[in-house]
Amino acid sequence: MNTIPSVNLKDFLSNNPQTKQHFVDAIGKAYEDIGFVALKGHFLDDQLVTNLYKEVKNFFDLPLETKQKYEIPGIGGQRGYVSFGKESAKGKKEGDLKEFWHFGQYVENDDKLKALYPDNVIVEELPEFNTTGKQAYKMLEKTAKYVLRALALHLGLDETYFDDYIHNGNSILRPIHYPPITEEPNDAVRAAAHGDINLITLLMGAQGRGLQVQNHKGEWIDAIAQPDELMINVGDMLSRHTNNKLKSTIHRVVNPPKELWGTSRYSIPFFMHPISDMKLDVLNVCVNEQHPKQFEDITAGEFLNERLIELGLIKK
Repeated sequence: MNTIPSVNLKDFLSNNPQTKQHFVDAIGKAYEDIGFVALKGHFLDDQLVTNLYKEVKNFFDLPLETKQKYEIPGIGGQRGYVSFGKESAKGKKEGDLKEFWHFGQYVENDDKLKALYPDNVIVEELPEFNTTGKQAYKMLEKTAKYVLRALALHLGLDETYFDDYIHNGNSILRPIHYPPITEEPNDAVRAAAHGDINLITLLMGAQGRGLQVQNHKGEWIDAIAQPDELMINVGDMLSRHTNNKLKSTIHRVVNPPKELWGTSRYSIPFFMHPISDMKLDVLNVCVNEQHPKQFEDITAGEFLNERLIELGLIKK
């Protein structure tokens, strides 16, 4: 597997059962083989994408002291601004060459969950940043819901199996700025090799070289999306829940060639998380004699907390 398969969500949403099943088979095979697909036909329209990139650039162009007032202590970077070099990949001491922002869930009709999640941080200087971020969050969440419905069918579950777990889930929209590289990095890259924590990740901004995926032979292959595509990959929670039937693939963002060091890169992943009390216990449909149960029982909240400690974002 040396290329990332491309699928169109409109096939899944069609009224033709064969077209829908073709999508289910194609995305299921891709996630068993390499853990990544490029997805057309999502719910983000061109104008929303244009507006979001404009607002994200406007935010990261603000003076550092302005951005830092939105860096909230004590919440493990779950909302607001996280400054350059703060996050490192699991097992790596060098901080990644990036700064980022977190939009979190806009909880509906659940005061208990609303009290558990940190509030979203409002950027006073850029009101459109907040409203555009919320619109994009909702459209990416909607796209993710239908991808998970397709995967539920592929696994032999009810189509809406994931729906209640992801409604008001602990999902995160993360606009990332990889600033120009001004000096030879000391063993640091824009994002070191890692697997994602969550169920699935929907990535905007994978056009052009930078994102690389490790195939089963250990080879790094470029993952380049078309302008109208999202790159979507399996996270560790879904891999664990499916007994590694669906693969959470190691990926990274490498530094550009030296002649392009003076350029910024922006990417915007949406990390689809379930509610914290979802059990990630291995699904019975994914266990047999050839594939015995590989993982201990754990909830999504417990698993997330473990990983945030490993990433250095929260202290034990």
